[in-house]
Amino acid sequence: MTQPLTPAGAAPGTAHRTDLWKPVLLRAAAALVFGAVTVFWTSPSVEVMGWAGGLYLLATGVLAIRGIPAAGLGQKSPAGKMLSAAGAALAGAGVVVALLHTDLLFGVIAALGLGVAGVLELACGLRCRGGHVLARDWIASGVVGIGTAVLLPFFIGLGAHALLGVAGGGAIISGVLWVLSGLTLRHDARPVPGKP
Repeated sequence: MTQPLTPAGAAPGTAHRTDLWKPVLLRAAAALVFGAVTVFWTSPSVEVMGWAGGLYLLATGVLAIRGIPAAGLGQKSPAGKMLSAAGAALAGAGVVVALLHTDLLFGVIAALGLGVAGVLELACGLRCRGGHVLARDWIASGVVGIGTAVLLPFFIGLGAHALLGVAGGGAIISGVLWVLSGLTLRHDARPVPGKP
């Protein structure tokens, strides 16, 4: 017999599908690819910073929104609304950052998008704590997003390389956390063979 993925007595609507690991790993991949770009691109221009950061924020926002149904959350549930708003904040910030390229704009808009999304994910994680398998991951992701958002404005004067370094550092941390979560979910979703 397999253990339930959602604890007994959990709030209704928090049961997720067994393929929840897929959107979680996709989100992790987006973060890690962006993090790798920031590490290996030694002298990025403002345009590279805008496009790379914008595409990362946009992809993360879209993947966060698309992962809501797999998490077993309805779009109209409080947690679903919070995660939808978080994804929309990231996607909106991504579009602005990708189209308008300045250090100041990147530092402010990316910080706003990450900060709003971080606060909403943290609130969702705290609200669902003990009732959803991703609650701790939302809390951790929210804290990383808020931390990155707080740091970004202090690096505006240092240029594109420093801004990408801060954003990429946050992306790598959250990417690693989401990889661990996705692999754990994948492992837990496997059927357990019967005992002889």
